[in-house]
Amino acid sequence: MAEGDAGSDQRQNEEIEAMAAIYGEEWCVIDDCAKIFCIRISDDIDDPKWTLCLQLMLPNEYPGTAPPVYQLNAPWLKGQERADLSNSLEEIYIQNIGESILYLWVEKIRDVLIQKSQMTEPGRTETLFECENFKDKIQFFKFIEIEELPPIDHGIPITDRRSTFQAHLAPVVCPKQVKMVLAKLYENKKIASATHNIYAYRIYCEDKQTFLQDCEDDGETAAGGRLLHLMEILNVRNVMVVVSRWYGGILLGPDRFKHINNCARNILVERNYTNSPEESSKALGKNKKVRKDKKRSEH
Repeated sequence: MAEGDAGSDQRQNEEIEAMAAIYGEEWCVIDDCAKIFCIRISDDIDDPKWTLCLQLMLPNEYPGTAPPVYQLNAPWLKGQERADLSNSLEEIYIQNIGESILYLWVEKIRDVLIQKSQMTEPGRTETLFECENFKDKIQFFKFIEIEELPPIDHGIPITDRRSTFQAHLAPVVCPKQVKMVLAKLYENKKIASATHNIYAYRIYCEDKQTFLQDCEDDGETAAGGRLLHLMEILNVRNVMVVVSRWYGGILLGPDRFKHINNCARNILVERNYTNSPEESSKALGKNKKVRKDKKRSEH
């Protein structure tokens, strides 16, 4: 091992020990060899209103010449609020290059949560259903599952010619949660008895700025792919949608796909993952026009 690497390793070990001593049970070792950790940060330890999970991977070059690889996970953290917090952490790193910064990051996040709790009305306590999803920032993601079932919402059913369609939605941040949501849904005898349970999910990997996504037809040919395509058009992230169909004995033809997507879009709008149905429809129409124009240009 090079002298520089040995020095970085010692400094990392000292910082890890300090973090464990300061934060106790809030500090969690995910993979000691790979230097992967997470810490649950709240505005108030005794009575938390806002909670966030900071997930960390310490590269060999940290703290000398590289920052920690990190991900911020909280179901409420989106858009500009997420960007502002990320910018604050990166600013701390720039101001302290070569120094250990994990404590500074954690306390900065806690300050933000405290300010948020003072500025907003008390809401439900944000539960932690996040997961670790990076082991090496260059080669691949390693998904570390935290076994907590996300909340599941159920949409309003649509019935046409005795066939019924109903959407179910859950926030997900790792594949393990996808399996947990499916298992929980199948505990419901009515859902388990559905003719088809079509699903799709999209998980955003922040440090790679890419999506992990997949879908399942469950016997309804191409339905899962169509559902996933809808979610791509609407640009939703960290969410899973399951659409159950109970067949009523009358063939619906292409209308079945329309009902599946309408169910999905409605619940995504209701849970604020996308815009109003009118704006969503405009996005769909615009995308269709782009695809048609592209096809014309290919001929």
